[in-house]
Amino acid sequence: MKSIKWVFVLYSILAILAMASIGIAVSFRSVPFVILAILALAVVMGLGFKTKKEYREKGLLD
Repeated sequence: MKSIKWVFVLYSILAILAMASIGIAVSFRSVPFVILAILALAVVMGLGFKTKKEYREKGLLD
């Protein structure tokens, strides 16, 4: 059985929250909040991919 990598669960939840915040910002018609939410999504996704690469290089992914 594969073990759960909780760091990836956390990144997934943060990415979902960032995507939802984009929708909320659009509904409020707040351009600065939309930009902030898009930047937050880019940062979270970037960190997630970087972490996955590091795990793969260390042989920690199943």
